Amino acid sequence: MTSEAAELLEVLWGRASTAPVSASQLRVLFILEHNEGINLRTLADHLGSTPPSTSRLCDRLQAVGFVERRAAANSRRELQLFLSRHGRAFLTDLRARRESALQAVLEQMPAAQRDALLRGLEAFCAAAAEQIHEPAGPADAATA
Repeated sequence: MTSEAAELLEVLWGRASTAPVSASQLRVLFILEHNEGINLRTLADHLGSTPPSTSRLCDRLQAVGFVERRAAANSRRELQLFLSRHGRAFLTDLRARRESALQAVLEQMPAAQRDALLRGLEAFCAAAAEQIHEPAGPADAATA
C-alpha cells in the first residue's frame, strides 16, 4: 500500500513540473534551503555524492539563477552555497502547485479519514526530515 501511495503521489507531483531542474537538482535546492552557506564538500556529503558531481549540479543551478556561490568570510578559497531569491521563489511556487494538486485529492476524502491522514503525515514529515537533513553516512552513500 505504501508503494502505491508513493507512486500516486509521484504522479501528482509530476503534474507540478519541476522544469527547469532535475530531481537531483531539486534535492540540492531543498538541502541548501535548510543549510544556507554550506560548502561543496558538505553538500556532496548530504547528497551521498562526490564533490565534482555536486559541483556540476551547482553549475547548472547557478546557470538558471537558482544558486549563488560566495567566497567564505574566513577563507577566500572556500565557496559557500546559497539559494538565490529566484531559487526561493521557484521552491515557493513549486510547493504551492504541489499543495494545490494534493488539496484537490484531500477534498474528495471523508473528513475523518482526511484528519487521520494529515496526523499521520505530520509524523511522517518529522521522521523523514530527521533522516533527510542529516549527511549521508558511508553505508548510505554506497546505496545512493
